[in-house]
Amino acid sequence: MRTVDTLPRSIREDEYVRVPLTDGTRLAARIWRPEDSRAHPVPAILEFIPYRRRDLTAHRDSIHHPYMAGHGYACVRVDLRGSGDSEGVLQDEYLEQELQDAEEVLAWLAAQPWCDGTTGMMGISWGGFNALQVAARRPESLGAIVTASSTDDRYSDDVHYMGGCLLGDNLSWASTMFAYNSCPPDPELVGERWRQMWHERLEHSGLWLETWLRHQRRDDFWKHGSVAEDLGAVEVPVMAVSGWADGYSNSVFRLLAGLDVPRLGLLGPWSHKYPHLGQPGPAIGFLQELVRWWDRWLKGADNDIMAAPMLRAWMQDSVEPSTDYDERPGRWVGEDTWPSPSIEAAVHDLAPGRILDQGQRSEPGHAPLTLSSPLSTGQYAGKWCSYNAPPDLPYDQREEDGGSMVFDSGPLTERLEILGSPVVDLELSVDRPDAMVAVRLSDVFPDGQATRVTYGLLNLTHAAGGADHEHPRKLEPGRRYRVSVSLNGIAQAFPPGHRIRVAVSTSYWPLAWPSPEPVMLSVHPGPHTRVLLPKRSGPEASGPEPAAFDEPEGTAPIATTTLAPGEQRWDLSHDLVHYRSSLNVVKDLGTVRLEDIGLDLTRRAVEDYSWVANDYDSVRGETVWTMGFRRGDWSAETTTRTVLTSTATHFHLHATLDAYEGGERVSSKIYSSKIPRDHV
Repeated sequence: MRTVDTLPRSIREDEYVRVPLTDGTRLAARIWRPEDSRAHPVPAILEFIPYRRRDLTAHRDSIHHPYMAGHGYACVRVDLRGSGDSEGVLQDEYLEQELQDAEEVLAWLAAQPWCDGTTGMMGISWGGFNALQVAARRPESLGAIVTASSTDDRYSDDVHYMGGCLLGDNLSWASTMFAYNSCPPDPELVGERWRQMWHERLEHSGLWLETWLRHQRRDDFWKHGSVAEDLGAVEVPVMAVSGWADGYSNSVFRLLAGLDVPRLGLLGPWSHKYPHLGQPGPAIGFLQELVRWWDRWLKGADNDIMAAPMLRAWMQDSVEPSTDYDERPGRWVGEDTWPSPSIEAAVHDLAPGRILDQGQRSEPGHAPLTLSSPLSTGQYAGKWCSYNAPPDLPYDQREEDGGSMVFDSGPLTERLEILGSPVVDLELSVDRPDAMVAVRLSDVFPDGQATRVTYGLLNLTHAAGGADHEHPRKLEPGRRYRVSVSLNGIAQAFPPGHRIRVAVSTSYWPLAWPSPEPVMLSVHPGPHTRVLLPKRSGPEASGPEPAAFDEPEGTAPIATTTLAPGEQRWDLSHDLVHYRSSLNVVKDLGTVRLEDIGLDLTRRAVEDYSWVANDYDSVRGETVWTMGFRRGDWSAETTTRTVLTSTATHFHLHATLDAYEGGERVSSKIYSSKIPRDHV
C-alpha cells in the first residue's frame, strides 16, 4: 500500500469525544475532520462497531479515516454501547438498542457545527451489518452507505448457520465476542470509573453462544436485523463489497438483484478485509473508490463513479490447492446488471461417478449410489470465513474426496468461466430422521490435485420442511426427496484439460456441526440429480471489461512495536491407538505496543476441535482466549474458555471467565447449560 503524506485538506483529530444519548449514556468517539470544517462544514461518515477504537482497530482506522477526512469528510469511529470506552453493557449483536443508538449518533453528527447535515455509514463485518440495518430505518440525514463483508439475512447466510446447519464458526465467533466483551475501558480516558464499568461488563454481557444455540431455526430472533425481510426499506445508494475467501460473498449478489436504489457491487479475491488491505491480493485502491462514492452521493459531485459496471468481480484463474495465497491470479470482469443476461445456467446431469456433458441425459434405471461419510470428512475445509489468519483456506480436496460421493466431468476442451452461485440438485433418501449434506465444487488438475472452488451445506430437515428454515420436519427414512443445494457465489475460470468435480458428503466437521448420528445417504441418478453451473459468456455478450483499479493507498498507520512475536498454526493429529483426532488452531498476535498511547496489547486464541473415530457423541469444540492490557503499573487481563459438546438430543455448553487486575483475580464466572437440539 502506498502511504499518502499530502492530502487535499489538512485535518485535525479529536481522540476522545463523548457522544451523549437521550438515556444519559455517553459513547466514545474518535473524529478526524478537516481543520477548516467549522468554517466550511462537511458530510460526516460513521463507522459504528464494538472492536475498541483506541486499541484493537486503531491501526486499521488510522489508514482510512484520516485519508477520507483529508478529502473533505468528518470521519467518526464510535464504540458501541458497552465496548471500548463507551458506557453501558453490550449483550448481543444488532439489538434494537444498538440501532436506536446509531440513529441518535447520526442525528448528533448532523447537528454539529462542522457537519453540513449530511451523513453516511460504512463498515466491514459488524459495521457493514448495521449500516444496512440503519439504512432500512431511514434516518433523515443518511445519504448513502458502504457495506463490506456483511449479509442481509442473519440466519441463512451468516456466521451462525448455513443452509440450516450449525457452523463451527458459531462457536468460534461467540468465543471472540466473549473475550472482547470482557475487556476494560482505558483508565487514561475514563478515569477511576473504569473499574466499575469493567465489572458491569464482566457481570452482565453474558454468554452469547447460549442465546444463539436457543434459536436453531429462522425465527423472529434472526429476522430482526435481516434486511432481506424488506429490501424496499433501503432507500439510499448502497455499495456492497466482499471477497471470495470471505464468508459473505452471496449477499452482494442478492443486494444487487433485490435493491431498487443506485448500487454497486465489488467482489475480489480477498478474505475478511477491506479491499485496500485485501489478502489474498491483489489489493486495490479502494479508498479512492470510497472518496468518489461519497463525493457523488453526499456532495452531489458530477463524477463517473456510477459509470462503472454494477458488478465488478475478480475472475479467478486456476491455482493449485493451498491453505494460504499471497495473490490469486485473474482479471476484473464487469456486469452492467444483476442478474446478468451474460450468465446462463449450464445444466449437467450427474451419473454414477460422472458429470455428463451439457445436453446428455443420465440413463434411467441406475441403482442408487450410497455413502456414509467418515466423521473426519471436512478436516481440510479451512474456515467458513477466512479472517486472514493463514493457513485457514481449504487444502487439496483429495483428502476429503475419499469420504465423499464424487462426480467428475471429462477433461475440458475449452476454457470455462462461471460467475454466480452453482446449484446442485439431488434426488436422495436417508436412513435417519436428521441428516445434512455438504456439496463441494472443485477444479481438478491433470495430475489429480483438486482445489475447492466453492461449496454449500443443507440441513435436509429444513428442506423437508419447505426450505424456508422456519419449519423443519423430521425426515422419513427411505423416502425420496428432491433438494437443491445452493453453493456460495464465485467467479472462477477452469482451463482446458482440467476436470470439474462435484463431491457430496454427509459430514463436513468441523466447519459444520455433525448431524446427531451417522447417516447412510442414497443418491438416485436421473433427471433430478444434476449440477447447474452459472456459465459466463465472453466480453462480446457482457460488454467491455472494467477499467483497472488504482493501486491501494492510505495514510500512514500509527506506530507500533512488537514486544513478543505472535504465532499462527493449524495442526491436525490422529491417534491411531485410541482413534482420537483433533484440529488445533492457534491465532496468537503476540504483544504489541501502541506507541501513541503507551499501551501494551496481548491477544491469543486457541481453538481445538476433536472427535473419536466415528463416534458422533464424541464431537467437541473448545476455545480459549487471553486478552491483556498494560501501561506502566496498570494491567488488566481476561481469560475465557468455552466448551461445546453434544449428544443425539442436546447441546452441552460450559464456559468460564476469569479477570485479573495487576495479576490478582478479581472476577470469576461459570456458565453451564443443556440445550435441546432442534432438527440440527
